[in-house]
Amino acid sequence: MLVLRAPRWRVVITAAAVGIAAAGILVTSHSAYGATTSTCSPTAVVSVAGDEYRVQANEWNSSAQQCLTIDTSTGAWSVSTANFNLATNGAPATYPSIYKGCHWGNCTTANVGMPIQVSKIGSAVTSWSTTQVSSGAYDVAYDIWTNSTPTTSGQPNGTEVMIWLNSRGGVQPFGSQTATGVTVAGHTWNVWQGQQTSWKIISYVLTPGATSISNLDLKAILADAAARGSLNTSDYLIDVEAGFEIWQGGQGLGSNSFSVSVTSGTSSPTPTPSPSPSPSPAPSPSPSPSPTPTSSPTSSSGGVGCKAAYAVSNDWGSGFTATVTVTNTGSRATSGWTVAWSFGGNQTVTNYWNTALTQSGKSVTATNLSYNNVIQPGQSTTFGFNANYTGSNTPPTLTCTAS
Repeated sequence: MLVLRAPRWRVVITAAAVGIAAAGILVTSHSAYGATTSTCSPTAVVSVAGDEYRVQANEWNSSAQQCLTIDTSTGAWSVSTANFNLATNGAPATYPSIYKGCHWGNCTTANVGMPIQVSKIGSAVTSWSTTQVSSGAYDVAYDIWTNSTPTTSGQPNGTEVMIWLNSRGGVQPFGSQTATGVTVAGHTWNVWQGQQTSWKIISYVLTPGATSISNLDLKAILADAAARGSLNTSDYLIDVEAGFEIWQGGQGLGSNSFSVSVTSGTSSPTPTPSPSPSPSPAPSPSPSPSPTPTSSPTSSSGGVGCKAAYAVSNDWGSGFTATVTVTNTGSRATSGWTVAWSFGGNQTVTNYWNTALTQSGKSVTATNLSYNNVIQPGQSTTFGFNANYTGSNTPPTLTCTAS
């Protein structure tokens, strides 16, 4: 059953909670030698680890009591009181979580690294260890927000990227499942995508689930989200959160340790989806030579034109991942585009994203989807695919037409 996830309702409640916190309800800070503190306020925001992180109660869809126990020195915290009982086909009761960055204008101050344009991220790495319980209904999830400006005091208007480490009780991400068995950042995920009223949501569900994750490459996940059309790389990464969306139960859930580090760099993230699982084990992908892009000649008519560039980002000997960049070379926006090519060998496309793709023998045709048909002059969009092959894998020559 489709679950209507938190953000649909969280908009009003959380924005209001931030306003209340600013008025002095409960925003606390403790010394570096801090003892453990407890709070049962639904709007509590507690500074931890020298204000590098903050722990928020974030109970926004229930009036049942929730209490958190927080170590203000290490940032470890747990749900010490909770007994929620909401239906799993609606919104969760709460999202107690720890975060770095700006949550609805409530910002951490030490070693933040955010806001930063997604295209300017050099590295973004996180580790998280949790305690999970065997009863109830909940997810164990990162909630990562982007916005068109460096900060916002209300609902971000960019993309909400969720990363589910685990779940129980039959809960599901918002939207619909659009991909399975996708390997990104060294892990395998099922991908869900959806559109809220004013922002996109993409969720990566770890398979199989886990209680912890180490040195997860968030930059690779953001790049994959961009390749799937769910993320604008000119938007700003404003915060990284990690916690539990709870529908039922919840007592005993805990975050043992959490860290995230974001640094700037000079290059844009490159989408790096890996091949879908095959029935027989495939060898681990080895480092590939620098990809050699193959560009089509520019086609232009009546002020509309495009070119396409082809690059192999990963080749493991029996299969590969390719990314195609479509650029508007005309003087007005496109209303649609088509890229075509003919493989030189026996390459067979196994899955694709950000395009409607068909293959007949060696011939392949890729066309726009409803959300990426419009490309402004001088701007680009990308799509990608995985394919299997034997023998040689010579890049094809592409042709691009636009309307």
